Amino acid sequence: MRTSYDIIIKPIVTENSMMQTADRKYTFEVHKDANKTQIKRAVEEVFGVKVEKVNTLNVPGKLKRQGRNQGYTRSWKKAIVKLTEDSKTIEFFEGM
Repeated sequence: MRTSYDIIIKPIVTENSMMQTADRKYTFEVHKDANKTQIKRAVEEVFGVKVEKVNTLNVPGKLKRQGRNQGYTRSWKKAIVKLTEDSKTIEFFEGM
């Protein structure tokens, strides 16, 4: 059994994800085995907000080379969380 802090790994802070905060959408890197209901519960518990919808996508690792050696970067899971209209915003993203 994972805790909420094990499911949410880190927030994704990019130019595109910061533009989505105006639409009450927030982007997180989440545990690879977490499903949408677990992600929804974790975000509601950690940040104290109400989640309307969760979209997830698996990001595959990219092929990287250094000299003759090559390998892949790690693959990970991204979750885009949309909050309800009556919910408060996530304070972490406000200062950015």
